Amino acid sequence: MGIKRFCTILSFLILPVLVIAQYDPSKMKRKAVELYERGIRQAQEDDFKGGINTLKEAVKIEPRFLDAYLSIAGMYGELKDYQGSIENYEKAKAIDAAYFKDFNLPFSINLAGKGEFAKALEAVNEFLTIPNLHEQSVKAGEFRRKSYQFAIEYAKQKPLLDYKFEPQNMGDSVNSVFSEYYPTLTIDGNELIITRRVKHYNEDFFGTTRVNGRWSKATPLSGDINTDANEGAQTISQDGQWLIFTGCNFPDGYGSCDLYISYLTNDGWSAPVNLGKRVNSDAWESAPSLSPDKRDLYFASKRNDGYGGSDIYVSHYLPNGQWSEAENLGPEVNTAGDESCPFMHADNQTLYFTSNGHLGYGGDDLFVIKKGSKDTWGKAMNLGYPINTIENEGSLIVAADGKTAYYASDRSDSRGGLDIYTFELRNDIRPARTLWVKGKVFDKKTTKGLPSAIELTDLATQEVMSKVQTDETGNYLVTLPVGKDYAFNVNRKGYLFFSDNFSLSQKAPDSTYHIDIPLQPLEANASIVLKNIFFDTRQFSLKPESTTELDKLFVLLRDNPTLRIQISGHTDNVGKPEDNLVLSNNRAQAVVKYLVSKGIDQQRLSFKGFGETVPVADNATEEGRAQNRRTEMKVISH
Repeated sequence: MGIKRFCTILSFLILPVLVIAQYDPSKMKRKAVELYERGIRQAQEDDFKGGINTLKEAVKIEPRFLDAYLSIAGMYGELKDYQGSIENYEKAKAIDAAYFKDFNLPFSINLAGKGEFAKALEAVNEFLTIPNLHEQSVKAGEFRRKSYQFAIEYAKQKPLLDYKFEPQNMGDSVNSVFSEYYPTLTIDGNELIITRRVKHYNEDFFGTTRVNGRWSKATPLSGDINTDANEGAQTISQDGQWLIFTGCNFPDGYGSCDLYISYLTNDGWSAPVNLGKRVNSDAWESAPSLSPDKRDLYFASKRNDGYGGSDIYVSHYLPNGQWSEAENLGPEVNTAGDESCPFMHADNQTLYFTSNGHLGYGGDDLFVIKKGSKDTWGKAMNLGYPINTIENEGSLIVAADGKTAYYASDRSDSRGGLDIYTFELRNDIRPARTLWVKGKVFDKKTTKGLPSAIELTDLATQEVMSKVQTDETGNYLVTLPVGKDYAFNVNRKGYLFFSDNFSLSQKAPDSTYHIDIPLQPLEANASIVLKNIFFDTRQFSLKPESTTELDKLFVLLRDNPTLRIQISGHTDNVGKPEDNLVLSNNRAQAVVKYLVSKGIDQQRLSFKGFGETVPVADNATEEGRAQNRRTEMKVISH
């Protein structure tokens, strides 16, 4: 991973300027010219600081040495010292504005680098007034003008107000004299994995953990994951068990760079496994990001069916343990340019990515886009200055808290090359706040953990928000957007499905909740409460939000053709007992009618209303009465 340069100094240091002007290079003193030529040689060898010092000696001898000021400005620009660059361009312009006119383009770029977009626009407009400009110069000027106009308009629409962009270097524990990039974080924010370019050529993974607010010294990951080849651009699952990364020129690769997966074992990280030809192609794949439920893998690819050079794709984890064919995310995300570095936040709705195809500040900018219902995408939004600059921005990740961001940069306080920095996001570009739910799926009779898939549905919209696969011992961890109530459903062959709803809409963000899920073996007299069957008060018509649960009951009966069940209805003690008995009977019958309408044989189904006669909680409280108002399913035979 390298840092692209936006301009080359020498392309504008020695351009012939065919104008009759006040400044005459031929009249500069010989000693100053010799220093100028030495400074240029130093710049050609990438010794910009040395070149600047040499040229400063030249202008001491010749204070009107305009070419020297232009060269100093260009070198400061290469060092990203925009203020130093601007000051020297202004000195050159003050000497001879006509001679300087051709240099308004690089002058504008450095003004924009400092965030002075209005002045940058003035400078590039002046550059574009030059008669008979070369076609490439016009194209470059128009591109910059469009970027500056975008920046000015963005600032009007989204003033920074009190926001301060203050990236903090993560320090010597994380960063080194080598380049570090591609941070990835576990859900609790306490384990960070980075790519480090060891000895300037080999990419390996290093990990660090946070204890009492301090990061440990980053060390190579244990196990068989680091090799003599290049491993980089990684994503860790939120539970810390999977690491998916980019491996280039591996013997079993399909293309130049492929995606691989490694699993955390007792002996460290396992040897990498290629994700296969449904994910990888004969082109380039890189920059993976795993969704919080480990069901969706987002990545960048340069395969031929895209919209531009590099597009963002998604592949879905299938029940058989394989990945689906990669799907292009479409024109809302991808353009005729390059899109890369996707990061799906813990809310499973907010995607960050880089692009040079969407309108921005001049290079690869960072964008955010929201996923709606049925995997549709909203409108991509530029993260704005000063997060985005005229430089190329790289990968960005956001912690589960929705505000703490991490990215790689080579700022002035870098320990060497790229370092990992952290900063706080502006409010308007943050993802949804999340909370964490963890627990265990287990056999109710034996308490043995059961590997299972958990489906979580937004009760208000009936949209499936997440599908979580437990580990081999039945443990799971999931992040969910706050402000919603959820239905939890688990299906496993040989067991009654689990169904429950949890009111999490009022729970605090960044908090953790423990929900264990017992599954009952499918046998006579086993019963469950159907907690996601809903009726209006004193009514027996099924509410639309009951459909998800009813359909799961249908699937259970369809997949077990000898299963016979009874649906029973129960009420609280509000109202007359005889009315409650009728109401409960009608509600149970409504469930049976729905199942019959879906094709289940009436002979396999029975129903009965018990009214208020079988309470499971105290009717003296509203919470107790809510538990007593329930619909149950009982196995008659199997």
